[in-house]
Amino acid sequence: MRLLLLLVASWAVLGVALAESSYNYFRLPTALRPRKYVLRVLTHLEDPENLRFEGSVKIKFEVMENTRNITLHAKNLTINQSQITLRDTSIDNRKNCIASTEVNTAHDFYVMRMCDELNAGEIYELTMPFSGELNRQLEGYYRSSYTEPDTNKTRWLSITQFEPASARLAFPCFDEPDYKAPFVVTLGYHKRMTGLSNMPVKEIKPHENIKDYIWCEFKESVPMSTYLVAYSVNDFAHKPSTLPNSTLFRTWARPNAIEQCDYAADFGPKVLQYYEQLFGIKYPLPKIDQIAIPDFSAGAMENWGLVTYREIALLYSANHSSLADKQRVASIVAHELAHQWFGNLVTMKWWTDLWLNEGFATYVASLGVENINPEWRALEQESLNNLLTIFRKDALQSSHPISRPIEVVSEISESFDQISYQKGSTVLRMMHLFMGEESFRAGIQNYLRKFSYGNAEQDNLWESLTEAAHKFRVLPDDYDIKRIMDSWTLQTGYPIINITRNYLDGSAQLLQERYLLNTQISRDQREFCWWVPLSYTTQAEQDFKNTAPKAWMECGSGGEMLPTKINDLPGKDQWIIFNTQLSTLYKVNYDEHNWKLLIETLTNGDFERIHVINRAQLIDDALYLAWTGEQDYGIAMELIDYLRREREYLPWKSAFENLKRMKNIIRQTPNFEFFKRYLQKLIEPIYLHMNGLNDTFGKIERQDQVLLKTMVGNWACQYLVSDCVPVAQAYYRAWLGEKEPDKKNPVPINLRQTVYCTAIRHGNDADWQFLWTRYKNSNVAAEKRTMLFSLGCTREVWLLQRYLALTFEPKEGIRKQDSMWAFQAVAYNEIGFHLARDYFINNVDFIYKFYHPIIKDMSRLLPPISEQTFLQSDFDDFKRFVAEHKASLKGLEQATQQTLETMLTNVQWKERNYQQVSTSIRKVLQN
Repeated sequence: MRLLLLLVASWAVLGVALAESSYNYFRLPTALRPRKYVLRVLTHLEDPENLRFEGSVKIKFEVMENTRNITLHAKNLTINQSQITLRDTSIDNRKNCIASTEVNTAHDFYVMRMCDELNAGEIYELTMPFSGELNRQLEGYYRSSYTEPDTNKTRWLSITQFEPASARLAFPCFDEPDYKAPFVVTLGYHKRMTGLSNMPVKEIKPHENIKDYIWCEFKESVPMSTYLVAYSVNDFAHKPSTLPNSTLFRTWARPNAIEQCDYAADFGPKVLQYYEQLFGIKYPLPKIDQIAIPDFSAGAMENWGLVTYREIALLYSANHSSLADKQRVASIVAHELAHQWFGNLVTMKWWTDLWLNEGFATYVASLGVENINPEWRALEQESLNNLLTIFRKDALQSSHPISRPIEVVSEISESFDQISYQKGSTVLRMMHLFMGEESFRAGIQNYLRKFSYGNAEQDNLWESLTEAAHKFRVLPDDYDIKRIMDSWTLQTGYPIINITRNYLDGSAQLLQERYLLNTQISRDQREFCWWVPLSYTTQAEQDFKNTAPKAWMECGSGGEMLPTKINDLPGKDQWIIFNTQLSTLYKVNYDEHNWKLLIETLTNGDFERIHVINRAQLIDDALYLAWTGEQDYGIAMELIDYLRREREYLPWKSAFENLKRMKNIIRQTPNFEFFKRYLQKLIEPIYLHMNGLNDTFGKIERQDQVLLKTMVGNWACQYLVSDCVPVAQAYYRAWLGEKEPDKKNPVPINLRQTVYCTAIRHGNDADWQFLWTRYKNSNVAAEKRTMLFSLGCTREVWLLQRYLALTFEPKEGIRKQDSMWAFQAVAYNEIGFHLARDYFINNVDFIYKFYHPIIKDMSRLLPPISEQTFLQSDFDDFKRFVAEHKASLKGLEQATQQTLETMLTNVQWKERNYQQVSTSIRKVLQN
């Protein structure tokens, strides 16, 4: 018997001589296509010291071209080579033997060279046994656990996470998205447990050898990619939901959290029905389960028929979770269920077009939430949040296109970022708005029907949408979606459009270039061109409902920018605003007179007639342009001074996002006192208007006003506005005085993060210990995250150092997936920043091992370091650190590059703008 463990580090240990494969291309050979998988997995969860699985996979495949090799994926599996069989189903089940076996450790290939050639057109059946450990790495087939509250015993469960390329860790397979095939999954486990997979149960019968074990066979699936296969063995409870059709819908969680499933069990079926109407296609499977996993690296995963979530992404407690927590659950559930069509029914051919999955799911999720809960105004919030994120991320030269080549598996994980999700969603929203509802919906329905159960590339989507756009006459005949949208998906960044008005003849000249935060980059490196739909309105019209383009900025045949002239504009007494409702991803810089007209309306006029999203846009554009020196800070500060009149959430959200970046630098300088007084003056009117931290949430009719009150309260307490701090401390003292603080909490739910953070910031070590105890006792993931953030607010150095140590010690109660929240909480603290940065630098090898192989989570430790570094010497030190620790930052090349670029732009800002900002702030304070 010859056992081969497909793990490079173990070859020498096993003493196995195995040839390195000569085939070294990163994609599978095209000679074979899987037609069906029969997968049997026996899971052992009884012995905590030996959590493992074993099984076999039977793969029926068709030979597309003559070959002697079978090349598939397998990683970290023990394979009994002597038991591998291959038979030709075309010729009396004739067997074929294996002449030799090779591996390619770079690409996880397992290559079997056969004794006889496999001939095109023949169907073979390959059977491979395998076994492995239920790993601790939160990928492949792995272990998770929870503590039973009554007995304090640890309960173990198993779960899969295969996206993007980890099915190969669980069983040998053709682990690429366009190798779709049906699956028949059978799970073996102890009878007191429950088995779940993509499909409903077909049959359960006793295990033939192991007492009290059973085999649970699931019905054959539709054709699907390996990354969407899922299974779990657990002892969870579930909440059933009722749908008007026969689809079985269940929501699962550990038994002591089952009451937190009610909201997701109610919301999920509603959004599923909305998608059936939107896409014109019924949900393709007979059932759908959604399950909350205690240990889970991704936010959630759209496995077809068995959607997996972090607990914070699925569970909601009315007594412990805020409105923001509730909206987050709705958004994530909507996102994952949208994938059942975009991603599962139609899948990208290769990870280059990952955004077809993630961008679409992000966008239609916002439509789904808006449809079910219009009172939240979630579509506006989501759209603005995405834009604010991309305006920052994509202004870095080190950003990347939405659709980008992937040539190494490790690069796939880096593509699961804000560009694929938020920018993908943003350009789809742009397209939706310029195409209109009818043609957009017809185009995506045609695309889904055409490629159902198959794979597609972005050009396939463009073809379907162009056909619909011309059919409904929303695009000129000489325009096509591909030419327009390729300019947004195939090149990095977004444009700034400089608009110069001629007030004498009523025209405006428009020029575009790439907007970059790094001001050292020359103009010729900014010469890009995008096809831009131009919507705009004037002071007389004030028609902000019409987002359809009145004109287009076009690109030449060589991709060069073509100047655009707009005529029939008003005279010098009226402003114009381009980009109605921020329908397109670009920034606008007007001439100084137009800015002055806008400032006059905002500060003295009927400013609310300007759409709320466009008010947020004006704030964001003015402060960004001032940041890069393309606008004067005097104009920017004059514009945002109107906020003392503003009572809506979105403009304040835009302002705080920008002011936070300035704060991160200025609070480390001598002029912070003036900045603090400036913010007090700006925030106090809205704080008093919202009745401070008083519990008036029951009287608030609009849900976005709850978010506004929460956000304003947070900033007000940070900057000692009015009575914010003493009121927060009083709430916390009341909680401290409760006999059973884990059962009764008098702090208003939506103010808890503000109250906790403020009390910890101004409190002592006893206050910190009280909250740490509450964290360890809490049963609600959203509440635990609020506490994690707040524990980092202390100003005691020794507590911050202790907290950093606890962060990377899972036995202390912080799960690995939550460690980044704790680290960020310390790092964003002005005292904790230097401690966290030094901890990261001094312990980078340990941190890398802690997160490996899911090092994407490690990248989330970097933003608080980059955003608060502004000295040339600190930038140089970190750049040197990155160069000297490449091994411990492997796989984080994109993240470290963006970290360094962000630091550099901060250095530039400090040198260029610090004195100007300080002067502008003092001027405002004098008025």
